[in-house]
Amino acid sequence: MELKRSSGILLPISALPSPHGIGTLGKAAYNFIDFLAEAQQSWWQILPVGPTSYGDSPYQSFSTFAGNPYFIDLDTLVEQGLLEKSELTGIDWGKSRRYVDYEKMYASRFELLHLAAERGLKKYSAEFRAFLSENSSWLPDYALFMAVKKHFGMKAWSEWPEEAIRLHRPEAVEKYALKYRDCIEQLEFIQYLFFSQWHELREYARKKGIGIIGDLPIYVAMDSADVWAAPEYFLLDENSIPTDVAGVPPDYFSEEGQLWGNPLYDWDAMKKDGYGWWIRRVDGSARLFDALRIDHFRGFESFWAVPYGEKNAVKGRWLKGPGMDLVGRLTSWFSNVRFIAEDLGILTPQVREMLKESGLPGMKVLEFAFDPSEPSSYLPHTYGINCICYTGTHDNAPLVQWLEEASPEEIGFAEEYLGQDDGDLCWSIIRGGMRSVAVLFVAQLQDYLELGAESRMNTPGTLGLNWQWRLLEGEASHALAEKIARITEIYGRSKEEEKGDA
Repeated sequence: MELKRSSGILLPISALPSPHGIGTLGKAAYNFIDFLAEAQQSWWQILPVGPTSYGDSPYQSFSTFAGNPYFIDLDTLVEQGLLEKSELTGIDWGKSRRYVDYEKMYASRFELLHLAAERGLKKYSAEFRAFLSENSSWLPDYALFMAVKKHFGMKAWSEWPEEAIRLHRPEAVEKYALKYRDCIEQLEFIQYLFFSQWHELREYARKKGIGIIGDLPIYVAMDSADVWAAPEYFLLDENSIPTDVAGVPPDYFSEEGQLWGNPLYDWDAMKKDGYGWWIRRVDGSARLFDALRIDHFRGFESFWAVPYGEKNAVKGRWLKGPGMDLVGRLTSWFSNVRFIAEDLGILTPQVREMLKESGLPGMKVLEFAFDPSEPSSYLPHTYGINCICYTGTHDNAPLVQWLEEASPEEIGFAEEYLGQDDGDLCWSIIRGGMRSVAVLFVAQLQDYLELGAESRMNTPGTLGLNWQWRLLEGEASHALAEKIARITEIYGRSKEEEKGDA
């Protein structure tokens, strides 16, 4: 399904305001949709919404199918009679409303959610049974996985001391499913709560004319129900230890490359059943989102395989991916889904050809555009219509930080290129993207707020301070919405313009 000329804003669910430590699917999410509509935006782009594991990264999830329990709105549970308001008081959600304290989230959230599940299992019995039936392809494995993780002190499944359950043998699966039946049922009900709240929010967004752009990481985490329950689809040895892991090779930005550590797919095994695992995965995402950004799209053509145990990504090698054999199946199977190809980085002719053949829009990042020493395909005048222009992604600095750290040559060229002479280069860059021919323009909300390094969502290759920034109540103001709406209208990206093109 094709995109129409429009614009949107990137803001993770976790970054929404909330009195309970992290953004949720509650009132602030609805308010943000209202803000987007007032600002004449057509899209809300978010990050992956799965339950986070190592490093609190949404790109390292315990399940590619499950929803993040942190995003379940507690005030909504109070309204449903599943929690008492008094049960939310006196809890330490963290010292700052500006940043998420994930340690506090982990310590406080799950006890409340299990309490709500205990009460809700009786109240919503029929609805829950229907939910179980609709999600039977992944939910039992996920709930069992999390129950067994809890049993073994939340260790990664590859470190579970009992071999039979570690290797997902049927007799052990049956034994633990019976042993932790009550816990498993509560974990399943918590997923029911997430998806119930999600679908209500998405329906509200649809009524307001707002589409949601989701994010599909190309890889799944090693410590996930996905790998534990289906090891045959990954490059693992007989003991379910990876033979190679994912990363990217050394480049201009990193002498050691990036060692992501995710297990790699056994593409031959996946092809034998028609890529059924991928079809189920995208089907799950298509039920949540109106458009889907495929992270690390180039990995479908060829991928960097690093021998397991290496300390960095230097000794990796390129291996061929499934290419259009998979991409073509997904785009034809899900013809109602708008796909976006994350094609950033150094691209080979083969990757460019795959992108061209797929017909998917790629990505252009303005922060990459203004090096005057060489021509850049990220400069707006070089774009074709079939691309998505970003000020920056969640992995980039907010514009204000970028402007503080960019070289004088880059700043000078950006000013000259954009014809900017009023001292407000941040908004000039936004206007440069808005007026480009790119079918879709997306900016981080931090850029519209003119926030700096303190608001950066992620710095790749680092741990400890990422994924924490949050919007404060009142920052997404009526005045800001009006300002965004005006430039959106000027450059023909408003929702009214989009309707006229339909």
